[in-house]
Amino acid sequence: MNTVLHKADTRGDANHGWLQSKHSFSFANYHNPERMNFGVLRVLNDDVVAAGRGFGTHAHQNMEIISIPMEGDLEHKDSMGNVAVIKSGDIQVLSAGKGMTHSEYNRNLEKEVEFLQIWVLPKVKNVAPRYDQIALNVQDRNNQLQQVLSPSPEDDGVWVHQDAWFTMTNLSEGKELTYQLNHPEKNGVYVFVLKGNATINKQPLNKRDGFGVWDVTELDIKADSDAELLLMEVPMNE
Repeated sequence: MNTVLHKADTRGDANHGWLQSKHSFSFANYHNPERMNFGVLRVLNDDVVAAGRGFGTHAHQNMEIISIPMEGDLEHKDSMGNVAVIKSGDIQVLSAGKGMTHSEYNRNLEKEVEFLQIWVLPKVKNVAPRYDQIALNVQDRNNQLQQVLSPSPEDDGVWVHQDAWFTMTNLSEGKELTYQLNHPEKNGVYVFVLKGNATINKQPLNKRDGFGVWDVTELDIKADSDAELLLMEVPMNE
C-alpha cells in the first residue's frame, strides 16, 4: 500500500476578496512541485464565492470539470447554450473537450456559495464539449456508499471521459464500511473528508484532510464522529 496525506492546513490558500479558495493541488498562483496531482486528479479546489459575485466567462479545453455544491446555489452559463443552477445535492460535469467557455455566478445577494471544483484529465482529447447535471438522492448515502460519477452513461451518477469513479457517503459515528476498487491494478483513491473525522486504512483524518491510497484492492472506512466523505477513484498514470 502506498499513501499520501494532505492535511487541511497544508493546502494552498487564495483569497481574492469575492473568492476564497483552498487548493489541494497546485493551481493558479499556488505552485507546489510535490503536489501537482494524484494520478489523473489534477485539481481539487474548495471554493467559497461571495454573495452576488462569480467567475466571468472563461475558456477550458480537454478537461473533465466536476462541480459539487456544498451550500448555496451557483448559476452556470456556457457557449453550448446551457443555463442552469446547481445547488447542494447536485453534481455537475463539464467535458470541455475541444474547447468551450462558461461562467459561474452566485445570484444570491445575501448568502455565500460553497462548492468543490474538481478537474480530471480525460483519457481522450478533443471530444465534442458536453454538459450534464443531476440531482442526487442524498438519503442514498446515509451509512452506505453512493456512486455519483463513473465512466459510463449507463451507470449511477454523471459520467466522464475517464476510468474514474466518485463515491459519497454520510456516516454515523462508529459506522464501518469497505470500499472495493473498480480497477485496483491501475487506480488509486483520493479520500476528501467533507465533515467530521474518519479513519481510512488505519490513517486518522479530520475535516478537509485529503488522503491518497494506491496499490490496494479496498479501503476500510470507520467514522470516528458523524462524517461526510468524498472518494475519488482515478487512474494513477496519465
